[in-house]
Amino acid sequence: MANSQSVKWPAEAVKTLTPEWTGERTPDGRPKVSEDLMERLKSLSVTEVWGFLRGKGYANQFENYAGTYQNGWEILHPEKVMTGRVVTAQFLPLRKDYNDYVQQEGKKENLTSPVTNYAPINALSDGDIYVADAYGKIENGTLIGDNLANAIWRNGKRGVIFDGSVRDWEGIAEIDGFNAWVRGTDPSAIAQMMTSTINAPIRIGRVTVLPGDVVLARKQGICFIPPHLVAECVISGEYMGLRDEFSHFCIQTKKFKYDNEAFVGVTPEEYDAAFMEWLEKYPNLPMPRNELMDYMSKRKAESEARRVQRAEGR
Repeated sequence: MANSQSVKWPAEAVKTLTPEWTGERTPDGRPKVSEDLMERLKSLSVTEVWGFLRGKGYANQFENYAGTYQNGWEILHPEKVMTGRVVTAQFLPLRKDYNDYVQQEGKKENLTSPVTNYAPINALSDGDIYVADAYGKIENGTLIGDNLANAIWRNGKRGVIFDGSVRDWEGIAEIDGFNAWVRGTDPSAIAQMMTSTINAPIRIGRVTVLPGDVVLARKQGICFIPPHLVAECVISGEYMGLRDEFSHFCIQTKKFKYDNEAFVGVTPEEYDAAFMEWLEKYPNLPMPRNELMDYMSKRKAESEARRVQRAEGR
């Protein structure tokens, strides 16, 4: 799939890695999910996204705590939500002969010379998040300080997710709009580490992350969404959010009797009709109304198809 000599995977290799994406791509081959969808994604909960992805067969797309011997996330601004497109970077413990190879290949690929933790920063464009597997290293595992954080903000306008650490936490916090999910902070400088690949698959905790994945990062944890599923994930989450809001309305106003975690004395058809009436008066839908109607029609058709299959014993 990838040229075995590549440090930064070439665009054609990234395209081969993400064949289900049919939309626009960045110059380096990554799927380019729209800013509009990433903005709408911010309103979704981790549970909504997690449930949707599991239903699509992606059971390992959420990370908040990897194991007994690994730190959870330290978050620069836990009250803020971050979304963006992934640029991946893999770091390894320094091995001289392999690092010599990386440096030679990096020159051929016109990467920073030498190839360091700065090389992935040059791969960032507006809307990108620098996501790095630094094998959880804290002391001497600080991939950036406040200077590099400013360079990251200049290029990507988002932030970082590091299975590793950073330094100059206070200085980084002064960058307006920048956010970070890291395993820890330390005053030491990066040492005895090497950059292995850029825009290749990496592991972050319990998730396999691909270049071009879309991030939903909240204080509860991080979802990595395959790009070809983002549009459906967003409308699905928005729809479920509206259904939940309507359910809360019915409970609080006693519109329908609620008992033992279910509405009683009302048929599904009556409930759906009341939901539609409530939607007509909803002031500011999170999506275009025609998009919502199309999605609801699709759900209804799929539900009817499943009912027919069950009735026919298929």
